[in-house]
Amino acid sequence: MPFELPSPFNPVLASFAQRPNFIDVNDSYPVSPPRAWAEIDLGAMKKNLAVAREAFGGGALMAVVKAGAYGHGLEEIARSLANENIVFFGVANVGEARRIRNAGVETRIYLLGATWSEEREEIVARDWTPCISTVEEAEQFNRLAARYQKRLKVHIAVDTGMGRGGFVADHLVESMRRLDLLKNLEIEGIGSHLPSADEDKEFTESQFRRFRSIIDELGGPQRFKWIHLSNSAGLLGYDKDACNLSRPGLLLYGVSPLPGFQEKLITVMTLKSRVTLVRTLPTGHGVSYGRQFVTTKPTRVATVGIGYGDGYPRHVSGKGAEVWLRGRRFPILGRVTMDQLMVDVTGADDVIEGDEVEIFGPNILVDEIAEKAGTIVWEIFTCITPRVTRCHIP
Repeated sequence: MPFELPSPFNPVLASFAQRPNFIDVNDSYPVSPPRAWAEIDLGAMKKNLAVAREAFGGGALMAVVKAGAYGHGLEEIARSLANENIVFFGVANVGEARRIRNAGVETRIYLLGATWSEEREEIVARDWTPCISTVEEAEQFNRLAARYQKRLKVHIAVDTGMGRGGFVADHLVESMRRLDLLKNLEIEGIGSHLPSADEDKEFTESQFRRFRSIIDELGGPQRFKWIHLSNSAGLLGYDKDACNLSRPGLLLYGVSPLPGFQEKLITVMTLKSRVTLVRTLPTGHGVSYGRQFVTTKPTRVATVGIGYGDGYPRHVSGKGAEVWLRGRRFPILGRVTMDQLMVDVTGADDVIEGDEVEIFGPNILVDEIAEKAGTIVWEIFTCITPRVTRCHIP
């Protein structure tokens, strides 16, 4: 008898039952849909990209796709954006760069952080673009480029306040004199990073001024093909003329790091699960580990098949977090467990096993979850584990 999904399941899930390449699945048994999944709306992401372009006045963009495209699926996001006139894909390391190339995407790759000496030959051989933080790093790249008989394009990273990498701004003029002697390097660009554009407007504006003065000290903007400083917050809320390249990350995925811009963006990831069990517990019955919550009346409880093993933060426990079910909000009871969480559905007799549950998305915004967990949206996205199936919707 062929396997059919029961009617409460979203049609998106039907594709999972029809895939031919399941590993370690006995064909004698039906393949069930995933217990937890993330629907990734690629069309919404492209609309957010248009918002970024408009905010930057049509300037060039580097799409930041590090950390698995903020948990959204590196290869799929790179393929989706490959024909969107992106100048660079920004990645954290050579492993991510390799995955993009292996996915058949030829967009230029920019390595956002410092690299290890053992990684640099591959960077040169594959013409990836590193940022340079020290003269010694540049000298090794120069030797490798000479060996490969090429001129490697590099960008200078300047530390204007992040404290994580780059040349210290006070010594950059002298360092540039030494870098100019390295004939197998083309200093194509210069960039820095904003550590508190979403928190400290005064300091961020001073960073923009300092960055402009550094460019002038080095001979003016005509010396560099690419000048970049702004992340998503910098792009939305600050000087648009200091740079000709911007590096949007979070806003591409539908979240504004600055208040007042969220209404311009569209949710890209919707994290979902489903009800696995519905029971009525008597008065005085504990719910979850530690008996943090004890019923004070007969309580109808729905168990949902997602937990911190899927990346939903345990720290929301007892903080008033809710889920979206049957078109309304319901509160989470007790502690979030590794594989499940419990929801109070008292009075909602229509809630049944198999119902789809929005954990976060258009109705429960991810920044609400981050706030209740005492963390940031970036961490929520990137902590969604591989156990959660990503379903990319064109």
